[in-house]
Amino acid sequence: MSPVDSGGGLSAEQDARLRESIGRQTLLTTLGIRVAALEPGRVVLELPFRADLCQQNGFVHVGAITTLADSACGYAAMSLQPPDCDILTVEFKVNLLRPAVGQRFHATATVVRAGRTLTVCAAEVVSEGDDSRPIALMQATLMAMPAA
Repeated sequence: MSPVDSGGGLSAEQDARLRESIGRQTLLTTLGIRVAALEPGRVVLELPFRADLCQQNGFVHVGAITTLADSACGYAAMSLQPPDCDILTVEFKVNLLRPAVGQRFHATATVVRAGRTLTVCAAEVVSEGDDSRPIALMQATLMAMPAA
C-alpha cells in the first residue's frame, strides 16, 4: 500500500484549520500531545513520556498510545478534506509490537486511500530514547461528515 500523493504542502488556511481543531481536543491537551508535522495526507503527532500516563508496569498505557495514533490518522484524513468537512473514526485496528518505553513517542499517519466519504489511513508509533523502535501499528477507517 502506498500513501496518497498529496502534490504539495498545506495552504495556510488548511494548516490553521487543523491546528485549531487539534487545539480544541481537550484529551490531546490533557495527554500533552503536540503537532510535529502537518502535510497533505500525512500528520505526525508526538507524546512526551509522563509517569502519570503509565500502567502498572511503568509502560505508557496503550490508551494514550492508541489516542496518539488515532488522532494522527484523523488529522491526516482531514488534511485532504474540504473546509466544510469534519472527520470521525469509524474503525481501527492496532497491533502492539512492544511495550511503550522511551522519552517521546511519534505517531506518523499517512492516507492510504482517500474517498469522498471514507478514508483509510495507516499509522506507525515509534518510541524515541535509548532504543528507538516501532511500538505500534494502526490501520484506521475514517468518515467525512459536514462540519458542525
